[in-house]
Amino acid sequence: SIILCWTLKRTEMSDTIYDNVIRTETEGMKRERVEMMVDIYERVDHVRDHDFRTETNTHQPLQHTGSDSVKIRSSRAAVVCLVLLCVLLLTAVIVLGVHIHTNSTNYTEEILTKITNLTEERDQLLITIKDYKTENYQLVIQNNNLTIEKNDLLSKYDFVMKQREQLQQENNDLRKRLHEVDVFYYQSSLYFISYERKSWTESRQDCKDRGADLIIINNREEQGLVKQLSVGTFVWTGLTDSDVEGRWKWVDGSTLASGFWGSGEPNGHRGENCVVSYASWWYDYPCNTAFKWICEKNILK
Repeated sequence: SIILCWTLKRTEMSDTIYDNVIRTETEGMKRERVEMMVDIYERVDHVRDHDFRTETNTHQPLQHTGSDSVKIRSSRAAVVCLVLLCVLLLTAVIVLGVHIHTNSTNYTEEILTKITNLTEERDQLLITIKDYKTENYQLVIQNNNLTIEKNDLLSKYDFVMKQREQLQQENNDLRKRLHEVDVFYYQSSLYFISYERKSWTESRQDCKDRGADLIIINNREEQGLVKQLSVGTFVWTGLTDSDVEGRWKWVDGSTLASGFWGSGEPNGHRGENCVVSYASWWYDYPCNTAFKWICEKNILK
């Protein structure tokens, strides 16, 4: 009984030690450990048999009975069964440890795989975030550029609106002036016929105030138009020799090539330097004489 208890205690201690060490041992170390435990059990069995024979020889006679032989064989069988049971338990513990180790290894590999996948996903997310930041930065730049363009367009719009208002005002002024005179259109030009009578200089200034100038007669058709517009009255034209006596020039600076002078005209010499049109002919008169006038504005200029 003492030997059996000692054997069991040694077995429990061995199992405890093995349980603590098995996680770090290799497969070769495990096999050596199993062989060592089997060897220990065999030695324990040998010692037990030796002690038992010695005790039997001390307390009993040299002759053995049949029942003693049966008891000895039964004891040996029990010890062998116990050893086999311990070996089976040890084998089960080893298999369980290997299974746990294998599962632990598989679980560790699975965790490592998941960690690797998560790391790759994290890296991909970082790349995506970086791309989003780059795209956001580009959008900010584009927004700034669009804001600048918008401000520039607003400035241009304000400028155009001011010009529009100015043109509208000029148009209103022109319409107002047009209501004060008769307006006719002929060959890309507008003709304004006055109702008042002024000197040649004052008449020309009125035309300039309207954005035009005194009429320039270039051909017989235009002279016919003047005759039609004047309706039998004298009207100032844009022809004068105020700068050089006898050198007749139009208000645009061009020199007269040919004209529609009345009989004996021009005949005023130095005292008559401005030209009026009456019916189909021209006459020179003093520039300070008050007559109606005709303004001309080329709308293509």
